[in-house]
Amino acid sequence: MARFGAGNVVIMTQPVSTGQRDWSTGLCSCCDDFGICCCGLFCTICLGCQIAGNMGECCLCGTSMAMRTLVRTKYNISGSLCNDYWNSVCCLPCSLCQIKREINNQGRIR
Repeated sequence: MARFGAGNVVIMTQPVSTGQRDWSTGLCSCCDDFGICCCGLFCTICLGCQIAGNMGECCLCGTSMAMRTLVRTKYNISGSLCNDYWNSVCCLPCSLCQIKREINNQGRIR
């Protein structure tokens, strides 16, 4: 990281989580929770709002790549911004379902 001028910070490397754990369920593990799967498939925006609410964020952020990154870093899950981007762009409903299952599973652990 380099500093330039009046407090401006320029990030020179991508933050990557390494040596942590994997997601508790796979990206395509829809059968793990059929209710979440149906919500993600038929009402993707609603599921995004639920996720945002669980994370204490604005509903508009729920379906974004940033939400996936937030969940991944909060729960110490390995991955990268590049993976978060492609999962969010290529298969948004599956990505949101995986995020919601992770939030639910973390709630059961604690």
